[in-house]
Amino acid sequence: ESRAANASNKEINIQWYIPSLAKPSNCTETKVLLLYAYNTKPVKISNIKIFSSMSMFSGYLWIPLARIISLREKLSNLKQQVEMLMQSSKSLSSASEPTSFLEQSETLKIIPSKKPQMKVAEVHLDEKTEEMAKRCLSEVKALLSVVPALCLPLTEIPFDVTLQSIASLEDMFDLANGCIITEESLFNWIVSLFH
Repeated sequence: ESRAANASNKEINIQWYIPSLAKPSNCTETKVLLLYAYNTKPVKISNIKIFSSMSMFSGYLWIPLARIISLREKLSNLKQQVEMLMQSSKSLSSASEPTSFLEQSETLKIIPSKKPQMKVAEVHLDEKTEEMAKRCLSEVKALLSVVPALCLPLTEIPFDVTLQSIASLEDMFDLANGCIITEESLFNWIVSLFH
């Protein structure tokens, strides 16, 4: 019971393993192991000894460490760019709507929640940021695809770009922590790469 699992929605769980001794044969560069599991329908496991499901999948990929570090840095830069775009669009919209002193003082009274919520609104990317996103996502696609040699660069972004989706992608390549991804369009894209 203590090891039971519950996923009320579709989700991908990503974990990384950096082996000290186990290495794939005929390999000279340092690689790490990406472990993934996902469910395509809600799952509740109360007894792990008798559980079987047609909606749960798992697997692993060996990925070069240097490429992960490089990609995470690019995703971090992309996230900063998206944050700046959101900030500039917010300041433009607030500049066009004057607020009274009373409204301003009321906003100061708002107590922030303990865990800050990510913005889920879709972000409209400028040309530079869109190209940056396509390059990053093409690299993600090449790393996660079963046959990387057949991967062509992306010509369009395959999911809804929100600050949350970009932050989730950045977290996905965090070797120290891993992550859980639940956003529908990002989930569908990543799952498509694992097949």
